[in-house]
Formats: sequence, structure tokens, C-alpha cells
Amino acid sequence: MIGKAFAIVAAGCCLAVPVFADDAPPGSGEGRYSFNKAADGFVRLDTQTGEVALCSQRSVGWACQTAPEDRAVLESEITRLRAENAALKKDMLSRGLPLPSGAMPEPPSVSERAPLWHGDSDLDRMMALVGRIWQRFVDAIARAEKQLQNKG
Repeated sequence: MIGKAFAIVAAGCCLAVPVFADDAPPGSGEGRYSFNKAADGFVRLDTQTGEVALCSQRSVGWACQTAPEDRAVLESEITRLRAENAALKKDMLSRGLPLPSGAMPEPPSVSERAPLWHGDSDLDRMMALVGRIWQRFVDAIARAEKQLQNKG
């Protein structure tokens, strides 16, 4: 009986939700989305992703339709411009020319950085360290077993 009463109250709340004031955007609080009044509804901006959608009231409630955007083309152009910028900076520096104020030289690429591994000496030191850690672990287990045997 309580379940039916709860269902009726929940259904009533759901039917009341689509009723919005004409000038107030739905969910216009501080949060992920920003709403601005448009001719046919509201423009919704996702402040985390930059996605834009047009939201309007339909017969069933509010619906938002994402504005078409070719994100892949934009990302491709950004990547191309970054590579071109890095090449121009490298060329200027190789000719002994200073970079414009505020421009920083590009960090070295992964292939230009110093190697992380310096041969067998590093491997030997690492293996010795792992061996010491393992021995301490085994000793700790042996001490714990001995303590359990003394209590029993």
C-alpha cells in the first residue's frame, strides 16, 4: 500500500517538473551548464567540454539538441599549428635568433631526452634493492609466525 502511495506521489512530481517559467532557464544554477535565452528556448553551454546545444520545450518536456561541430577538424588543425610552431621556434634558435617575448622554447622530445636506464649498473642496484626489500618482508613474516606460535 505504501508502495502505491509513493508511486502516485512520484508520478505527480514527474508531471510537475516540465512546468518552467517562460524567462527562467531550466537548471540555471551555478554548475556544469550555462544557459542563455534564445528565440526558441535556451542555448546550453557545457562549461566542461565546450559543447553547445539548443534546448526547447517539447510536448513531453524539455529537450536539447547538440549543435553540429566537427571537433576532429579542429583538433587536427590545433595539432598541425603546434607542430609548425615548434618547428619555427627550433629553426629560430638554430640560427641564433631570439624568440619573441613570452615565447618559450619547446621542451625536448622523448627521443632527445637523456635515457632513463644507464646500463647494467642501474640494473644491479635495482636488483640489490629489490632483494633487500624481499628479505625484510620474509623476515617480518617469520617474526609474525614466531609470535603466533609463542601465544599458542
